[in-house]
Amino acid sequence: MKIESLQNATVKALVRLKNKKDRDQSGEFLVEGLHMLQEAAQAGCLKQVYMLDTLPEFTQAPVTFCSQAVLNKLSSQKSDAKYIGLCTKPELHPDLKPVEGKPFHILLLDRIQDPGNMGTLIRSACAFGFDGVFCSGDCADLYNPKTIQSTQGALFQIPVMTDDLETVISRLQAQQVTVYGAALHQDSTALRNLSIASSSAVVIGNEGQGIRPEILNCCDRLVHIEMETFESLNAAIAGSIFMYELMCAGLH
Repeated sequence: MKIESLQNATVKALVRLKNKKDRDQSGEFLVEGLHMLQEAAQAGCLKQVYMLDTLPEFTQAPVTFCSQAVLNKLSSQKSDAKYIGLCTKPELHPDLKPVEGKPFHILLLDRIQDPGNMGTLIRSACAFGFDGVFCSGDCADLYNPKTIQSTQGALFQIPVMTDDLETVISRLQAQQVTVYGAALHQDSTALRNLSIASSSAVVIGNEGQGIRPEILNCCDRLVHIEMETFESLNAAIAGSIFMYELMCAGLH
């Protein structure tokens, strides 16, 4: 069967997944591109593939052929879509605890609003071997198409959870995890002068306002990246630098 009509019931149901409310209710979301479909399939999250009437390039999920108009209707990109995947949200919610003798790192995101920053931070956390990501409830939606695309598949590989950050920080500190807050603050320490604990977490705050004061007060240390000219960096870039430094400290 090939779906050619934009009025098809399946197409209409899939288009609704562009809305956060419908994603939350169904537990499903869409991904685009062969790489993202492969990542979703490897994680066991890929339910269905929608593609043009050509020989399928992979067989990890049932395939439905569609017209280009239908694929473009489902897509969030500007160019012609080739692959759309229907996915279930990954069940990555382990009880994260440090293990003696092994590095342990957590990323905490406080009110990150830009989906591109959100996705890039998750991608960096995965790339630098972090054990998990905790987001405040008012962060950008993990399953926003821009967030998904910016993760480049990392959302299928690293646990990303929404929780109250004060509670998470308290729990981490009880497990002897040192929590660093990234902040331009009079009491902050330059990153190059910091002695980083092997079990550690870093908080990255809102793009314009930084970390909320109540979260800052929970942190063990405040840290800033020393710079030559600008006072601050993009949240995703700053967070990635911090995570790289935490990873390197854990390797020594």
